[in-house]
Amino acid sequence: MAGENNEELSLEGDNEAKGGGKKKLIIIIIVAAVLLLGGGAGAFFFFFSGDDSAEVVEQSEEQASNDESGEVQLASYVPMPRPFVFNVMDGKRDRLVQIKVQLLIRGSDKVNLAKKHIPLLEDTLVRVFSAASVEQLRSPLGKTELRAFSLKALNEVTTKYENKALIDSVLFTGFVLQ
Repeated sequence: MAGENNEELSLEGDNEAKGGGKKKLIIIIIVAAVLLLGGGAGAFFFFFSGDDSAEVVEQSEEQASNDESGEVQLASYVPMPRPFVFNVMDGKRDRLVQIKVQLLIRGSDKVNLAKKHIPLLEDTLVRVFSAASVEQLRSPLGKTELRAFSLKALNEVTTKYENKALIDSVLFTGFVLQ
């Protein structure tokens, strides 16, 4: 009788060990699933969080220096609706370039005028970007020059149509050269 009790205890101990192993496996699977879902959600928000609309996405809380009328103007950022994608020749090889642009504009009246002329501004930027060389696109100094050329060209065009320069700065918010 004593031998029977020992066998029963060892069988119960084996079942508990197997049940504990199953519980650990289930916990590991749940933790792995939560980590995968969290990583997937993080990647989704990282890659798809950009807003491609032509609306002002942010108004800076920093205030700009006074304009001609003496009133303080807030800085606003106006994104171009889509990135600029074009090819540039590098010797015998084509390079693909993608540039995302936002315009820094001070004053709500200028923001509204700039939004009105988005197609004209896009056309101007396409002309400036397509004239760039691979060397210019590779170097930090070249990118700075490209921003300066872009700003000058945009303000020339807005001065032609609205009798005033609208853009304070051209910002490259995404830049890929392949």
